Amino acid sequence: MPRSDSSGYVRNSRDDVVSAALGILDQQGLPDLTMRHLATSLGVAPSALYWHFPNKQSLLAAVSDRIIAGARSAQAAPGDWRSAVRAEAAALHDALLAFKDGAEVVSSTLALGLGAEDLQRRLAVALGDGGFDDRTVALAAETMVHFVVGHAFHRQQRMQADSLGAVAERHSLDHENPTDQPHEPQAFDFGIALLVDGLEAHARTR
Repeated sequence: MPRSDSSGYVRNSRDDVVSAALGILDQQGLPDLTMRHLATSLGVAPSALYWHFPNKQSLLAAVSDRIIAGARSAQAAPGDWRSAVRAEAAALHDALLAFKDGAEVVSSTLALGLGAEDLQRRLAVALGDGGFDDRTVALAAETMVHFVVGHAFHRQQRMQADSLGAVAERHSLDHENPTDQPHEPQAFDFGIALLVDGLEAHARTR
């Protein structure tokens, strides 16, 4: 929480800045998360933010890490790597969807190599019980990260467009006929199952 020094000046910690940034992101979206807007919300000059973050991308990396850190702990039976992978993927996917534009922020951070490493690390740990070699685990975890983030990004873009009435009726999330709606949660589960099955089949051929 903000602290005051002997002169009464309020100093915001790094965590304070990240929390404020995450609040703006969730309430208003990524376009409104500017350094100036963030500084105003904290009652400081924009230059004060650079004490904690050298640039906006490093701030967004910290926001990404906070989003991923909020993913619930996945529960699976010991040694059941298939269930562990599915549980981790679902938990991470839910964490991305928990904040407006969360997937876009994390996707950008990953593309720049600035953070959000826990996405791949958690999936790699879950894959570790499958008896795969290190290279296979790393490649499989990276592939699953692309699917998890990509699906969440698509989902959030669709939700935003739908709220603005910009999605064709047959693709709307509010379409009256449920049989015509895209079954996105089922599609995500199916996609992860395909990746798990494919990985297992790949391992049998080696």
